[in-house]
Amino acid sequence: MSKSTLRRAAQEHGVQLNEAAEQLLGDPRFTTLTRRRITRITALSVAELGFGEGATYGQLTARALESGLTECPLELGPHLRLQFLNQAEAADGTALTHGRAPPGSITIASPPLDDSDETPKGFYLRKVDGVSWLRGYRSWAGHVWSPGDVLVFSRGVVG
Repeated sequence: MSKSTLRRAAQEHGVQLNEAAEQLLGDPRFTTLTRRRITRITALSVAELGFGEGATYGQLTARALESGLTECPLELGPHLRLQFLNQAEAADGTALTHGRAPPGSITIASPPLDDSDETPKGFYLRKVDGVSWLRGYRSWAGHVWSPGDVLVFSRGVVG
């Protein structure tokens, strides 16, 4: 789908976007593929990747690579949001968080557009009060992800 088609589909399905998601979607470096690709994915917690005390994003992606997994294309975030509208809500889903992934959220592991701390790094999915959200997030290289945080990695591309 083109960017405009992704936005329209999100709107039609009641998906809400935060400012950081809007910034990512509006960035000229955010591109979509011209042909259909199917990405096989897996969702793993930081602890399932072997980091019971947490880890940085660099450590997580290195461990994922050792396991045969890779980062996903950035565009997978909006596509996955549209495919996963029945995401469960966390019991404390309305709680706001700062500096850590919200409870019940699923972060798409994807390469950032650049190294600036001001540029959102990627997308995460969240459901709050029955509303599906596609949210962008900002982070820095030294941020330690919590053991319960869940990230989606690619297991390969078909087609």
